[in-house]
Amino acid sequence: MAAKPTTIDEYLSTVSGDKRQALEALRRAIRGACPKAEECISYGVPAFRHGKVIVGFGATSTHCAFYLFSASTVEAHRAALAGYDTSKGTIRFAAASPLPNALVRKLVKARIAENGG
Repeated sequence: MAAKPTTIDEYLSTVSGDKRQALEALRRAIRGACPKAEECISYGVPAFRHGKVIVGFGATSTHCAFYLFSASTVEAHRAALAGYDTSKGTIRFAAASPLPNALVRKLVKARIAENGG
């Protein structure tokens, strides 16, 4: 059994091809929105912490995901997320159709504000 990744780089090394590229782009967009955030692994997925965990991301066999860890943030941005497959605190997307950087920035900033910081 392979060891669980302890860093984002370790996690990404297990993801192949277009999904890795999409997640690396998402990582850069998150970093751009919150340059002081600390990278970590939370709930088994790559995440960013700014005081508290603000967002995370990952890949499954069928899609990539951006985890907001917040149903209220997803609901507050329902109009901007129209056309994306969403659930409580998750936005799912195809690697070939990554989330726009402006949307990622908006959601990261919303999560920082929601966490009080």
